[in-house]
Amino acid sequence: MIAQCRKKRIDLILTKSISRFGRNTLDMLRSLWDLRGLGVEVYFEQEEMWLNEQRIQILLTAYCALAQAESEDKSRNIKWGIKRGFESGSSGYAEFVCFGNKRGDDRRLAIDEPDAKIVRKMFEMRAAGSSLGAISKWLYESKVPSPTGKPHWSRETISKLLRNEKYVGDVLLQKTFIADLFSGKQVKNQGELERFLIQEHHPAIVSRELFETIHQARKIDP
Repeated sequence: MIAQCRKKRIDLILTKSISRFGRNTLDMLRSLWDLRGLGVEVYFEQEEMWLNEQRIQILLTAYCALAQAESEDKSRNIKWGIKRGFESGSSGYAEFVCFGNKRGDDRRLAIDEPDAKIVRKMFEMRAAGSSLGAISKWLYESKVPSPTGKPHWSRETISKLLRNEKYVGDVLLQKTFIADLFSGKQVKNQGELERFLIQEHHPAIVSRELFETIHQARKIDP
């Protein structure tokens, strides 16, 4: 609906009632705010109200409070389930495949040897003092595309790879979390929530000594 309003000049939308406007309260509110921003009027027949009326703003505020309460309650239940999975080590997030890994026959993380050789070379180059730019250049000259298929690896991508504990066989869970339930945007967990480290979760690609050498020397920054 919002996309159609942007493409075509729609001035008025007629709807049976507020409750029939959207499948759930949160989606309904988001749509109504977007329509107001586009200058589109909405008339609710059952309530006999217009979107831009002052009295409906009070009603929508009440709907908003209800939606937030419902979403927070649902969010708490979901977070509880995710946390239990983190604590028990059964979370599907632990099996997320990174460059150099693949799914084994048992669906667990396994080493993808061709890409794993590249990962080891990147760690060895960094430990020897190579800059992120030099590693990126080597990857480009070796015709190794980035994990997203681009010809050039960004310094940020390389830095994240070198900081990823999965390459020593560990998994750190709850690195990010959703702070705003309305936007759904994930933010970096900087101590707001508990993080869960599972050691020796899967086969390591690089040695722990090599991984720690890079971090102790602070050679992971550009």
